Amino acid sequence: MGVEGCTKCIKYMLFFFNFIFWLAGGVILGVALWLRHDPKISNLLELEFDGAHAPSTFYISVHILIAVGAVMMVVGFLGCYGAIQESQCLLGTFFACLVILFACEVAAGIWGYMHRETVSKEMITFYDSLYTNALEQQFTDQDKKKALSTVLKVFHETLSCCGKGGITNVVTLLSDKLGVTDICPSSGALTNCHNRINELFSDKIYLTGIAALVVAVIMIFEMIFSMVLCCGIRNSPVY
Repeated sequence: MGVEGCTKCIKYMLFFFNFIFWLAGGVILGVALWLRHDPKISNLLELEFDGAHAPSTFYISVHILIAVGAVMMVVGFLGCYGAIQESQCLLGTFFACLVILFACEVAAGIWGYMHRETVSKEMITFYDSLYTNALEQQFTDQDKKKALSTVLKVFHETLSCCGKGGITNVVTLLSDKLGVTDICPSSGALTNCHNRINELFSDKIYLTGIAALVVAVIMIFEMIFSMVLCCGIRNSPVY
């Protein structure tokens, strides 16, 4: 025989929220894996030229998300089992894990907000360096010119853009048509690559931010319910 009355209601509510938390962990894990293997992002972040690599800040964040999603699934299962078994030990452990996770999420959220434009800026800087080098190496080093053209072609084909904006877009397209370079996408798009890079990474950052906010709300309710249930079990006359 276990808890009765309102405490029993709390028990099943905690189980329900833990099940949602477990599902949320699975969703975050799935989204993180999708971001890690997204074709557009992979094509850009795996680029390399003359020892210079695309910035890895975004992948570091994604790997953290993968770890968080996996931990959330384990903690969610722990909470579900502790609620059904009415175990003070499991519920106490679950509460401690939630507090740690919540603190980490808040810290990660603050860091992410402060550096929300870092990934885009780093990628734009990397792109600009490639673009400038491509123009400088046009008539001097044919091997570097070919390597740069290949890397920039991947950039432009992936994002359907060409150039840094303004007159550079038209100049690059004309250069391609005259056979001097071969870096613009086959579609002939003249979209500003800076804008396309910002759009690509900003969309992904907002997506992870919304997911984190939803999970934070669920965690607050779970911490409240777990403490209420734990106190109810302790005060229950059947124990």
